[in-house]
Amino acid sequence: QVQLVESGGGSEQAGGSLRLSCAASAYTINRYSMGWFRQAPGKDREGVAAIRSDGPTAYADFVGGRFTISKDYGKNTLYLQMDTLKPEDTGMYFCAAYPGYLLSFRSLSVSQYQHWGQGTQVTVSA
Repeated sequence: QVQLVESGGGSEQAGGSLRLSCAASAYTINRYSMGWFRQAPGKDREGVAAIRSDGPTAYADFVGGRFTISKDYGKNTLYLQMDTLKPEDTGMYFCAAYPGYLLSFRSLSVSQYQHWGQGTQVTVSA
C-alpha cells in the first residue's frame, strides 16, 4: 500500500516562500513517478510539477520558474520548493504517485496518478 503524507503548508505573504514535503516509503521514492497538484476552492485539481521515476522534471506554465520539485532519496521525501508566491497559488496541495516510468508525465494529468496524499493547505495573502 502506497502512503503519501504531505506537510509544510501554511500562510505566507505574496513574495514569500514555502517548502512542501511528501513523506513516502523508500520503494515509492526510488521507483515511482511523482507529482504535486493543487486545488483551489470551486476549481478543478490541476498539475503543478512532476518528476519521472528516472529524474526528469516538468512544470505547469503558471509556475514560471518559481517552484522546484525534487526528491531526497536519503529521507524518502518529495519536495516542492515554492518561491515568489502569489495569491493565486492559494489552494490545497496534494502529492501523487504513479508506479514506475510515466511516459506522459509532462502532461501533468490528474487522471494518470493512482495514489494520493491527504493534502496540505497553502494560503498566500496579498
